[in-house]
Amino acid sequence: MSMSFTLEAEKRDEQGSSASRRLRRAGKLPAILYGGDDPAVPITLDHNAMVHNLKEDAFYSHILTVKLDGQSQKAILRDVQRHPFKPTIYHVDLLRVSANQPIRVNVPIHFLNEETCKGVKPGGGMINRQVNEIEVECLPDDLPESIDVDMADVDVGETLHLSDLKASMPKGVEMVALMQGDEYDYAVVTVQLPRSAKGGGGGGAAAAEGAEGEEGGDEAAGEEAGGEEDNG
Repeated sequence: MSMSFTLEAEKRDEQGSSASRRLRRAGKLPAILYGGDDPAVPITLDHNAMVHNLKEDAFYSHILTVKLDGQSQKAILRDVQRHPFKPTIYHVDLLRVSANQPIRVNVPIHFLNEETCKGVKPGGGMINRQVNEIEVECLPDDLPESIDVDMADVDVGETLHLSDLKASMPKGVEMVALMQGDEYDYAVVTVQLPRSAKGGGGGGAAAAEGAEGEEGGDEAAGEEAGGEEDNG
């Protein structure tokens, strides 16, 4: 089910760090709406509502509706400034979008069928995610909520690259990295054997050789001790 997000905004007259602190104490969040043919507008949003929205993965890759002065504008989330350790947001940047102008957005990846992955069961491997999102370019109306990667048939030792996801990309959506050339076709996910499984045989052989060495050393020491007794 597709989600939608609406932000109620108010114009912000006062600016500066002191004004921002007063807004935060009042439960408001300083933000800015910019881009397109209109000038940048300092705005305020409801802080708690934004915290709630940011818990949704879809919020980061959705076209948002910003209601300001009785009008609705379309925008995407461009930047979030957070407190280092408190659940507090300092500032938000919103970029206006136009229906006929392509945008670039990082879209989350959803890895499907990980539990039944061929390389995991019965292969005994582990899934190693290289990235959790991909930057795409498309028109706002074509922006996908996520990119699905089916892991069902991926075997141990296999790696899926960006080029392997082309067939599952929605129409009108391009991966920015591949637009720059094949040399940017980086790995997305791989299935590998655990390190313990890779080195198990070698470790056992080394341990056996070590044990044999210790036994040989004991025998040599015994013979040497016997020789010293005979000389005495």
